[in-house]
Amino acid sequence: MTPHTSWAWTVARQLNQLLLAISFMSRLPVPGNLHYRTDVMHRALRYFPLVGVLLAGLLVAFWSLLSPLLGLLPTLCLLMAASLLLTGALHEDGLADCFDGFYGGFDRERKLTIMKDSRLGTYGTSALVMTLLTKLVLLWSLAQQELLVLALWLAYPLSRAMAVTHAQDLSYVSAPGKSKSDPLSKPLSVSMLVTLLLFGSVGFLLLPWPALAVIPACLITRELLKRWMFKHIGGFTGDSLGAAQQVQELCIYSVLLMLANQGWLAAGGLL
Repeated sequence: MTPHTSWAWTVARQLNQLLLAISFMSRLPVPGNLHYRTDVMHRALRYFPLVGVLLAGLLVAFWSLLSPLLGLLPTLCLLMAASLLLTGALHEDGLADCFDGFYGGFDRERKLTIMKDSRLGTYGTSALVMTLLTKLVLLWSLAQQELLVLALWLAYPLSRAMAVTHAQDLSYVSAPGKSKSDPLSKPLSVSMLVTLLLFGSVGFLLLPWPALAVIPACLITRELLKRWMFKHIGGFTGDSLGAAQQVQELCIYSVLLMLANQGWLAAGGLL
């Protein structure tokens, strides 16, 4: 294999992994001839934050086009609907299933059984409604301070990166071979983890240094989520990682809003 051929093969392999990550994390169209194996999909996990960057870019364009015409609140409602369509409500579905299982079952096996049930219960409905409502209020408050765009650039990749890191500490408790989340079943290598976190942190490049307060907040939230998952099911599932992504996203918005309200972030994110 010549150096040129080797370079082209490496680029093609990484592009295949990126497209697999897009197909896993969104409803965006990708070529139908992608090379898929569980181990290849596992290596694609490092690109999950880049899917967040892509989604954030599409939503920022959506916001920029419609907000001058419709105003803040109507555009925000449509933006959240667009986000649900772009992702197929993947994370929101995991959040609802997770709450139904964790609080609807009395033991680990019953909790896992409920989480696999496609029906939506009271706990899941309540969690989903309150999460979406809280997200709307936080985004509206950020939009009023001209921080919405930067919040999306930061939260979409970082929340996805933080969710994936739970595979480093917890055991995968779904039956192997029966779930779309099987590629998440083993920890990432050190190089993959570093790449994941670097991609997840790209939004910090657009914000001033006070935004770094998001990092300890996300780490504390991650620890609480890890204990929550371990308490209920002794590990993690794809659904619980979806819940983790949603909680981390709310955490990031909350910290940015707190910084703005205290005068640490000005309009547009610049002091």
